[in-house]
Amino acid sequence: MGDYMELAQLADSLFEASDDDDELLAKILDTLDEETRGALLSSDLLNAYQVFYYYFRETPDELTMERLQLHAASDLARGLVIDEVDLYEVIFSMEGGEPVVTLTDGENTLARFSGPEAYAKIALYMEECL
Repeated sequence: MGDYMELAQLADSLFEASDDDDELLAKILDTLDEETRGALLSSDLLNAYQVFYYYFRETPDELTMERLQLHAASDLARGLVIDEVDLYEVIFSMEGGEPVVTLTDGENTLARFSGPEAYAKIALYMEECL
């Protein structure tokens, strides 16, 4: 996908077609070619929640959703804290086009999962190990 204006126009048409329905937006994103979809999922045109939903196809709790909605998808390159449990932080990021969810105590990584099952795996890990 060429320039930013084309991508912005595409994003606008996707939002119009999906009418704020996360599931429908994810299905429409599935129909795009990989390069275009990747450009959108790492841009400022989508928010981090839309990327989260696209990869994990689930709605997190309200606080997590609000945190994600406040950030552009491009912010996921450096990672966003999406949850805090006791002394631990759950961080959602994108690395090499793959979703990554990490559990950290601020200094050490306790668990790290990638791919479409990462969010479910980190939840299970926290349930069993914390």
